[in-house]
Amino acid sequence: MAAYHILWMFYDFSYMYTGPLFIASDHGGYQLKKRLVRFMKNELNREITDLGPHEYVETDDYPDYVIPLAKKVAETNGRGIVICRNGVGVCVAVNKVAGIRCGIGYNIASAESMMKDDNTNVLSLAADHLSDDHAMAVVKKWLATEFSSAERHVRRLEKIHALE
Repeated sequence: MAAYHILWMFYDFSYMYTGPLFIASDHGGYQLKKRLVRFMKNELNREITDLGPHEYVETDDYPDYVIPLAKKVAETNGRGIVICRNGVGVCVAVNKVAGIRCGIGYNIASAESMMKDDNTNVLSLAADHLSDDHAMAVVKKWLATEFSSAERHVRRLEKIHALE
């Protein structure tokens, strides 16, 4: 059993996000995306809408998939997961859409913090820098974390929202 699977036993998963959930990638994140879709459906018993790509095409461009995801997340007040090789390009792209707050989930603690403090609605993953097991643990923690609603975090998010 991978170390990340063992770590799950020590986290409180009494809360789990149940709203609309979307996933998209480019060719660099295609294999991890497929694994996460199976994980969501088979292990978390969670529906997730795959916005593509639906086949591996080495020359595809992530904005073609992640911008529609960001718009869906904003329209439905849902959450999304975006994946490319380093997680940065997809993160930058979706953050251009009004109402999106995306962070890069480089470990379990960052996934918890970005949700608790920043109320992220999109999680970016770096396929080249996360094992499947680590990515699954990051996703699960992110989905199992609620926004704290602490006054200082609400105040900061209101200032960011004013820029939109």
